[in-house]
Amino acid sequence: MLSLTERGMGALLLAMAVALAVMPGAIEWLRKLKAQQSIHEDVPATHQAKAGTPTMGGLVLIAALVTATLAFAGVNVLTGPALALTLGFGGIGFLDDLLIARRGKNLGLRAREKLALQVVVAALFVALVRRALPLAAPARPWLGFEWAGALAPVLDVLFLVALANAVNFSDGLDGLAAGLTAVAGLAAALMLTQAGLQESLGVFALALVGGCLGFLWFNGNPARVFMGDTGSLALGGALGAIAVLTRTEALFLVLGAVYWAELLSVVIQVAYFKRTGRRVFRMSPLHHHFELSGWKEPQIVTRFWLLGAAFGALALLLGR
Repeated sequence: MLSLTERGMGALLLAMAVALAVMPGAIEWLRKLKAQQSIHEDVPATHQAKAGTPTMGGLVLIAALVTATLAFAGVNVLTGPALALTLGFGGIGFLDDLLIARRGKNLGLRAREKLALQVVVAALFVALVRRALPLAAPARPWLGFEWAGALAPVLDVLFLVALANAVNFSDGLDGLAAGLTAVAGLAAALMLTQAGLQESLGVFALALVGGCLGFLWFNGNPARVFMGDTGSLALGGALGAIAVLTRTEALFLVLGAVYWAELLSVVIQVAYFKRTGRRVFRMSPLHHHFELSGWKEPQIVTRFWLLGAAFGALALLLGR
């Protein structure tokens, strides 16, 4: 019987191999499907060169994650809901991407439609796992507190939707979201190991890392394919599932600090502009602010990855 380390590394390598093997053919298929990136007018002008790049590559990332998880962890009371949430959020992103591809412009689901679907999927997930949570709960609350009482399900739904959108906002530069998620997934796997929690979620987390690494081979600057909302919402769902299933939401507020900064930059920018007509940032999400401040795209991505690694290490330290 394989040890936890062997199964985790096996899942990482298999997910990476699946992504590397499948993606070239998927890129050609996406071209024929005309699933091409439409560039919104409210982004830096340098992004116009990316128009026409195949998108929806998140389908391959999801396939790699699912394949490796099933091969090395199977479906149980933890991996089953985690995969379900990943596929649910990924499905919402896929619908959005598909509508954009068919219409030939950046008009997919309306924001309120996308948000409503996310709330429904998150609520179903929370309702499903309420009985499973005690199986994976840590012996003590993280950072001195945990969701409790009647509001706990509502807080979990808000957390899941917020995290999915935070990851989505981070997907604006070549390799940024995939690299951040590879780092976050690795930190999550180490966190689960040091806490002595269920092994299968650690395997799931490492499969997520492997899928992201394989995707990065094609998504690094200059990107040959983008993950689209299909991938970014699925990644947010996968990380959120780990947090909720293990009751480590508080630690994920630290572990995912770069994601949260991206989300908050958008919230602050919109709220401040509506109130004053002025902007706090040159452009949001936050990575665009640094672009317009003169930082090169690879420079921003690398520095955000490093910050992600630092906050991941801090989360591990706080979780000891």
